[in-house]
Amino acid sequence: MTVAHVTGAAQGIGKAIALRLARDGHDVAVSDLPVQRDQVEGTSKDIASHGVRSVALTGDVSDAESVRGLMSGTAEHLGSLDVLVANAGVAQTKALLDVTPEEYDHVHAVNGRGIFLCYTEAARQMMRQGTGGKIIGASSIAGHKGFGLLGLYSSSKFGVRALTQAAAQEWAEHGITVNAYCPGIVDTHMWVEVDRDLGAINDVGEGESMKAMAEGITLGRVSTGEDVAKFVSFLAGPDSDYMTGQSVLIDGGMLFN
Repeated sequence: MTVAHVTGAAQGIGKAIALRLARDGHDVAVSDLPVQRDQVEGTSKDIASHGVRSVALTGDVSDAESVRGLMSGTAEHLGSLDVLVANAGVAQTKALLDVTPEEYDHVHAVNGRGIFLCYTEAARQMMRQGTGGKIIGASSIAGHKGFGLLGLYSSSKFGVRALTQAAAQEWAEHGITVNAYCPGIVDTHMWVEVDRDLGAINDVGEGESMKAMAEGITLGRVSTGEDVAKFVSFLAGPDSDYMTGQSVLIDGGMLFN
């Protein structure tokens, strides 16, 4: 039985991914920030209800020592680390001229440095085990196209794509594949905040910004965490064994490669 770790799993896409991997038969470690301990422990209990093993861990993905503890803790509690889903991330909606250096550092610390630390520490653990593995990261539709008022977020998610391509090339000899998923508009708390902030900037009501963006979705609706989790399920399983270095849009047809 394979062991997966999902970061940012207290809620939203991360929780949906963790539960889907549990249904697929993976043992699943889940983590999030210490302030979300109760929520991540709730996710872990939901996972265990599917008849697999689970452990709830807390840590900050932007802190190197913390990430080392998350990856080693997964192996210690569940026996190995075979799949990493580096899902944790933050968004910010603001005009670039209003972004402060401190805000830039924060977004890139989580979305850039955090992905780097999770990728590399997971790879080290997988190399020690000598059995290969699957590393999966969270990029975004904003990693394929820079969006006005989401410029800072977009720049961090473009970086995830580059890191994914480089890691795939460097770690292939160890039997490790590295891919990323790129959601569009997802009905989660993060997108509620984006909608609120865009509404304040553009002086429109709650829900109007998301509604306007959703009009560009070919399939006619915003996505759910479960929509994203279905694709991550594929990346975490054997059917994706010959796929690496890819960052795939799961956006209902907003952008086309």
